[in-house]
Amino acid sequence: SGGQRQRVMIAMALACRPQLLVADEPTTALDVMVQAQVLRLIGGLVAEQGIALLMISHDLGVLAGTCDTLAVMYAGRIVEEGPARAVHEAARHPYGRALSAAFPRIGDPASRRAPQGLPGDPPDPAALPTGCAFHPRCPVAVAACTTEDQVLVAAGEAHRAACLHLSAPEGSTP
Repeated sequence: SGGQRQRVMIAMALACRPQLLVADEPTTALDVMVQAQVLRLIGGLVAEQGIALLMISHDLGVLAGTCDTLAVMYAGRIVEEGPARAVHEAARHPYGRALSAAFPRIGDPASRRAPQGLPGDPPDPAALPTGCAFHPRCPVAVAACTTEDQVLVAAGEAHRAACLHLSAPEGSTP
């Protein structure tokens, strides 16, 4: 089964007693019960053996339940970072919000019945658009997004995001 294969791969990765475990989509294609078992296994082994964990996934819910800190990347750049739960539950960058909305939340029938998607395709890394690389797909992009690179700015306690809308005075639109 997929779950058994995942467990075998984790065991192989941990057999050499690494200091860092890089887990790239470790629960993709697993049912929720096996996913929970695999995540518990990884979490337990990381805590027991004092291993650092770098988890790569598009599923912010999985990351929020497993990691302390979360960094959202788009076009090779960090566009949002902070405490995992805060980024998942209150993403401030439009791409972070899109990722958070892409997966239904347990106990939230509205998210289950109307999953959100994201129009368009990611940019070609060899030909990134000027300004914010997310602007061609961004639902709140304005003209300045097409010309101004964005840097990470405060977006809450220990939470930062790279979005022009965060630097605008409250209640206004850039």
